[in-house]
Amino acid sequence: MPKEGIHPEWYPEAKVICNGEVVMTVGSTKPEIHVEIWSGNHPFYTGTQKIIDTEGRVERFMRKYGMFEAPKAADDPEK
Repeated sequence: MPKEGIHPEWYPEAKVICNGEVVMTVGSTKPEIHVEIWSGNHPFYTGTQKIIDTEGRVERFMRKYGMFEAPKAADDPEK
């Protein structure tokens, strides 16, 4: 049993709110939790991740480690 008067109030059905919409309920010491990102709209979990290529860094990395195949020239005999 917890000691009386030293623990915060526990809300077993606290609402997690993202963009004005309740996305889930959890146990918390606050009745409402406002978040900007949660697993339902984060690119890692939704699979909509976009790579932002700044100054060709991604392409340079891919070439450096052999993950990128350079486009073939128009006069390439192997075509």
